[in-house]
Amino acid sequence: MASDLTWDKNETVLVHTDENWRRASELLAMADIRVGGGRPWDMRVHHPATFDRILTRGSLGLGESYMDGWWDCDQVDELITRILRARLDEQVGKPGWLWASLKARLTNLQSPHRAWQVGEMHYDLGNDLYEAMLDPSMAYSCAYWPVAQTLAQAQEAKLDLICQKLQLQPGMTLLDIGCGWGSLMLFAARHYRVQCVGLTISKEQARLGAQKAQDLPVRFELADYRQFNPRGEKRFDRIASVGMFEHVGHKNYRSYFDMARRCLTDDGLFLLHTIGKNRAGSGIDPWIERYIFPNGVLPSASEIAYYSEDAFVMEDWHNFGEDYDKTLMAWHARFEAAWPDLKARYGERFYRMWRYYLLCCAATFRARDNQLWQVVLSPSGHVGGYRRPLM
Repeated sequence: MASDLTWDKNETVLVHTDENWRRASELLAMADIRVGGGRPWDMRVHHPATFDRILTRGSLGLGESYMDGWWDCDQVDELITRILRARLDEQVGKPGWLWASLKARLTNLQSPHRAWQVGEMHYDLGNDLYEAMLDPSMAYSCAYWPVAQTLAQAQEAKLDLICQKLQLQPGMTLLDIGCGWGSLMLFAARHYRVQCVGLTISKEQARLGAQKAQDLPVRFELADYRQFNPRGEKRFDRIASVGMFEHVGHKNYRSYFDMARRCLTDDGLFLLHTIGKNRAGSGIDPWIERYIFPNGVLPSASEIAYYSEDAFVMEDWHNFGEDYDKTLMAWHARFEAAWPDLKARYGERFYRMWRYYLLCCAATFRARDNQLWQVVLSPSGHVGGYRRPLM
């Protein structure tokens, strides 16, 4: 049976075959997933060429076919978790992944010109979407759940954890690289009485953040980090970068850490909060790169250590990646609850894309395929030693 797909001119036209269906069913069975089964993580297939698309294009084919309604599952997060734990992703769609990885290594996908693309495509989608999905502080990064019962409590715990790790004191200055809507700066200004400057490449974030920051010593700057304070004339007592390093890329890691060093006082502290991968060179997912975070790359632990060591001493490394699973599921619940009010603007295909994004990402942390790291760095070693707060 011929597929009725319309591909780009450089794509291969796919044909449904019983062999691909059999192979996909056998692979899924290795993860205890049944095609047409009745369990929440089983896959219901609606289009005969679904597995042709997935086996040929891997992650990209899986995500795009879901967006197009070719398959469904009651618990997409659990299905993807099982796929990752069984390492089925390593057996299909390799050419697409290899090309994405090679392109990231050879090309500066996060050049100053390209850097604004993610702001326009992702962060400027609409403040109504993010206000509905996120907690009231609009923190768009992993929350901290050791004792929290709600998303708002967990995000406040994360913000306070960062402030304590940075040892903030009244009157200090804080630079937030990739500040989003300003959740950390607003919290630090209110509770620790510090003065804050935040960098963002999103016009919508800067606009709404500035409204929230009225009467606080908080300033938003619409700027690429490489263009900020180029001669190091302004020094900050503390620097934080929360959920931004994923947009930096291999070609720019050294310039990123150099920028942080020139902006930090000699006795300062720098906290880096980032998603990470278990192995270097595996930080690009083709579907996420195309539809969610263009030009995004997840770092490995070795890459962070290698590119930061000329500028900083590593004081502390904290992994709480499983908390991101819970955070993403909380965002998904809020998104689903708000969808009746959002669907007229965003449409059904966006709904399936965004739902898949949140659930797929939750699965990567549940399967421990992705990690969440907070790394504390100092220019020359913190005098007297550094102690992580007990929280």
